[in-house]
Amino acid sequence: MTAKLIDGKAVSQKIKIQVKERVEKLAQQEIIPGLAVVLVGENSASLTYVKNKKKTCEALGMRSDLHQYPDTLTEQELLSKIEELNTDPEIHGILVQLPLPKQIDEFKVISAISPDKDVDGFHPISVGNMMIGKEAFLPCTPHGIMELLSNYEIDLAGKHAVVIGRSNIVGKPIGQLLLQKDATVTYCHSKTNDLASFTKQADILIAAIGRAKFIDHTYVKSGAVIIDVGMNRDENGKLCGDVDFQDVQETASFVTPVPGGVGPMTIAMLMGNTVQSAEKDLQRQNNSKYVK
Repeated sequence: MTAKLIDGKAVSQKIKIQVKERVEKLAQQEIIPGLAVVLVGENSASLTYVKNKKKTCEALGMRSDLHQYPDTLTEQELLSKIEELNTDPEIHGILVQLPLPKQIDEFKVISAISPDKDVDGFHPISVGNMMIGKEAFLPCTPHGIMELLSNYEIDLAGKHAVVIGRSNIVGKPIGQLLLQKDATVTYCHSKTNDLASFTKQADILIAAIGRAKFIDHTYVKSGAVIIDVGMNRDENGKLCGDVDFQDVQETASFVTPVPGGVGPMTIAMLMGNTVQSAEKDLQRQNNSKYVK
């Protein structure tokens, strides 16, 4: 058995075509979905992500505004900018690129973004709604993972999903989304004893730990589906994931590559969330016309 490739590039392309069609429909109503990205500092990885987001926005016919500041920006200055964007009718999504400099409280900043424009899905209200299964903007990477599993018709009901990593951005939310699809979920993390004893039970294994090629075949149950969220550099400086891709080929049934797996999906879902926000805005405008 050789693992089948879960092609995030192909699936994200499909989603972007659908998003573009929705953008064109909104354009007929004279609405251009607008995404504002706030970048503080000169983090090279963040700069790359931001450029990719801008490029994708423009390719889909969306508006993309970049607000870039030096890492000396104060918390109050950033909060004032967010308040301004919250009230800008042409902006439907606000994304503050993390990490932020140490003088700025990330939680305070995320909480300041209007839940109606929280296209990253990090606001406490968005997270709370997601937890109880209500409508919310879903965090882009976990949402992208769920779309990959759905596109490859991987049934989750009754399956044992093991998530390695407990970040608020990937680990915690992906576990909740898997739970909503009737998977049985186990969280593992840096304090888990005998990690392999848990991962070897996994029908679905999600690796989000940030350690290059850490997961090899000795951690994997035969026939498991592996989703690699890691973005690391190997000893040769080459991009790689948390999973030793070559080593798990004969053990797993499906596996995502790095690059070309989860990464492209994250940006596609961000675009989808921004368009969804613009559509909801149009709906609110239309409803208000009928309210006397």
